Amino acid sequence: MDRTTQRSLAETFRDGHTVGGTKPLLLPNSWDAASTIIYEEAGFEAVGTSSAGIAASLGVPDGEVLGRDDMLAVVERIANSVDIPVSADMEAGYGDSPPEVAETVRLTIEAGAVGINLEDGTNDPAQPLIETDQHAARIRAAREAADEAGIPLVINGRTDVFWREVGDKSDQVVATIERANAYAAAGSDCLFVPGVTDLSAISELVAGIDGPVNILGGPGAPPIADLENAGVARVSIGSGPMRATLGFLREISAELLTTGTYDRMANAIPYAELIDLLEEPKPG
Repeated sequence: MDRTTQRSLAETFRDGHTVGGTKPLLLPNSWDAASTIIYEEAGFEAVGTSSAGIAASLGVPDGEVLGRDDMLAVVERIANSVDIPVSADMEAGYGDSPPEVAETVRLTIEAGAVGINLEDGTNDPAQPLIETDQHAARIRAAREAADEAGIPLVINGRTDVFWREVGDKSDQVVATIERANAYAAAGSDCLFVPGVTDLSAISELVAGIDGPVNILGGPGAPPIADLENAGVARVSIGSGPMRATLGFLREISAELLTTGTYDRMANAIPYAELIDLLEEPKPG
């Protein structure tokens, strides 16, 4: 992908993040080129990758178990499979220091992505979150790396206070706002708060966070219309579609083993239609 095209996609993606008064940007999450192409065909304006979905498709768990090079190889294939903006979930940035995260950002841009998720969660139960100032420094380095590359990369600063159930429930909204605002000040364009499903808490977050808010949709989360009324700017769905696909594969397996029939595959995309989808011209 040439830089002029990438810069245009990045600007389009950035402009899709607005605060209040408009429908949230709906960002489905893919795990390979085929799932990304299906989203584009459905009419979505942008796609985000799912680190958990990509990792699972390659047989390993989420949490940077899959190496950076392997993750970026899939991101690159995804970004070059469609004409819409692609944002990459690069977990915690694949590095403990700001320079290491900056290198991940440079490589993510080279892969063709125009957005990136950077989270403050860890895999350490004793310290489930990176210190706020430490993660802010990583985001600041990410912003500088994107600016140097000349791409207005949309940085989605993620805080896992709710996702990892850190602290007392009564303190989680305040703690999230403090972290999110530090990440916004460091250069995040959007602030991602997965794990929160209470609409009143979401409204408090939107009111207190200095920037567009991204909420994780899925079973148990408020519908899009309610999130729009609360002022949410972006709704993503994470690994949900990939896990739903695997759940459906379980149903197909059970039917084959128990009844020996094929009814669960009745709604499959016809083979010829799939070939046509995959043979359409892709961006340069």
